Amino acid sequence: MVRKGENIYKRKDGRWEGRYIKQRTPEKKIIYGSIYGKQYSEVKEKLTFVKARYLTSNCSVASYNETFEEFIGNWMMTTMRYTVKPTTYSNYTRLIKRHILPKLGDIKVQKLTQDTIQEFVYHLAEQNFASGTIKNIFNILKKTLNSAVKQRYLLQNPCDNIVLPKTTTKKINALTLEEQRKIEMLALTEKKCSPVFLALYSGMRIGEISGLKWEDIDFDKNLIQVRRTITRITNESTTLTKTIVIAGSPKSDHSARIIPMAENLRNYLLEKQKYSSGPYVICCNGGLTEPRTINYRFKKVVNKLELPDIRFHSLRHTFATRCLEQGVDIASLSQILGHHSIKLTLDTYADSLLENRINAITAIDHLFLKAQ
Repeated sequence: MVRKGENIYKRKDGRWEGRYIKQRTPEKKIIYGSIYGKQYSEVKEKLTFVKARYLTSNCSVASYNETFEEFIGNWMMTTMRYTVKPTTYSNYTRLIKRHILPKLGDIKVQKLTQDTIQEFVYHLAEQNFASGTIKNIFNILKKTLNSAVKQRYLLQNPCDNIVLPKTTTKKINALTLEEQRKIEMLALTEKKCSPVFLALYSGMRIGEISGLKWEDIDFDKNLIQVRRTITRITNESTTLTKTIVIAGSPKSDHSARIIPMAENLRNYLLEKQKYSSGPYVICCNGGLTEPRTINYRFKKVVNKLELPDIRFHSLRHTFATRCLEQGVDIASLSQILGHHSIKLTLDTYADSLLENRINAITAIDHLFLKAQ
């Protein structure tokens, strides 16, 4: 039951809101903070906790009059630049400039509320962005505002208790066996090593293929070591070039892996090594071939064969699909692909596993006791 003086009330959107004194200006004007929840009891409990934190922190937050654009810019330059990989930093920069600043950049940091953040998330959802993209943008926002809390510019992170869109998994696009054979036949006409075969018979990502060196391949033990990935990122150090190509560590600890090499792929690579003019397996003028060049050349192949709009990444999906069709267990496939969990592999290739599930049901069908 709502009690007088609690400052808790039900909103028009059905949620409960509890207010507390967050700050007083030099003119002694009160600045309120808010707590939201689906139930009155939930808000009351949170409000009690926040008030206790507020009292133990000298009843105030530090004065901060800058906009969120200024705060997040400083956070990126002083914190993120030295704690994340260049590829991650570049991705953060892109998402901040493209999505966060246009909607939130002009708002004062201490004016950001849960309502503001929730409306921003709804805005992203209305743009039909993938749930993963929205989650990435939101996580950057939450990390930034966690820093504001630590610096006592905010008493509580307004990203707490925000409702995100339901996670969805995109349907994968794997080639049919006929499409695969057409692409392979054209790739076989190339004098130098084709990235198509590496993708189709190792499942490597395009950046990993671009960064693969001959020294990473153990022809005696039939193993391929994934040690680096090539990425084009925003060039923050100069205005002369917008982007630069870097060779970095693989996407994650699981991405740095050892892939067994089948005999046919081994023989193909040994033959192509004879025509190599540099340390990289996929070479261009003695150096590496960056991912966008590989993509461009693959697009020409797809157009020449008049195939549907197929991306190079579809070759990795095709590798995984062929493995599952041949009965490769999901745990082994997950390690070959460099996924961080078996669940990710299961979620991504659920449709491809349907035939396996049908075979499993068929295998026990003979146990069914038919009615006499």
